[in-house]
Amino acid sequence: MKAAVIVFPGSNCDRDCKVAIERSTGAHVDMVWHGDTALPDKVDLIVLPGGFSYGDYLRCGAMAALSPVMAAVKAAAERGVATVGICNGFQVLCEAQMLPGALLRNAQLKYVCKSVELDVTNAKTRFTAGYAGRRQVVMTVGNGEGNFFADDTTLERLEGEGQVVFRYLDNPNGSARGIAGIVNEAGNVLGLMPHPDRAFEAELGSADGAILFQSALASA
Repeated sequence: MKAAVIVFPGSNCDRDCKVAIERSTGAHVDMVWHGDTALPDKVDLIVLPGGFSYGDYLRCGAMAALSPVMAAVKAAAERGVATVGICNGFQVLCEAQMLPGALLRNAQLKYVCKSVELDVTNAKTRFTAGYAGRRQVVMTVGNGEGNFFADDTTLERLEGEGQVVFRYLDNPNGSARGIAGIVNEAGNVLGLMPHPDRAFEAELGSADGAILFQSALASA
C-alpha cells in the first residue's frame, strides 16, 4: 500500500502524518512538495496535513488550495482515491471546493488545543468502517479556526446523506451542529479538524486515530 502526504509551506504535521500512517498500517509514505505537479504512481491514500499553510495568509487554506499539486490531488480524488484533510488540510479541501462549507474563527476567538471526545456519526464510510460499531473515540484538536460553518440547506443535505462522519461531544469550536468531520458525496474525501495523527498510539493518550488510517487503506 502507498500513501502520499502533501507538504505546503507552513505545514507542521506532515511528518506526524507520515509516522502515524507508517506505524499504523505499514504503508509506504511519500512526502510530496506543494509545487510538484504529479503524485506518486498508484497512490492509495492522500493526506493534507495540519499546520499553517502560507502562514494562514488571506484565509486559512486559501493559498494552499491554489498550489500546483492540488490539480493532481483533485484528479486523484475524482478517480476515487481516498483523500483526507486534517485540520489545516480540512480548510484546504473546503477552499478548493472539494468539500462544502467553511472553517471560521473559533466561537470563543481563542486557539483550542486539547483532547476531545467524538461521536462516530457514520461508521459505514471507508474511513470509519474499522471502528466496528464503536460510537465514541478520542482524538486531539489544535486550531484557532475550526468552527465549521455551512448554510442550513447544506447542513440538512450533509445530515440527510450521511456525510457527517464525526461530531464533537463537547463542541470546542462552536461548529454548526457540533460537526467535526464530513465526507464528500462520493464518500472518498474526508475533512476533519481533530488530529488522528496525534492519536495513533496508546502512549499519546489514544490510539483511535490509527483506525482511521487503517480503514482508509483497507478500503483500497
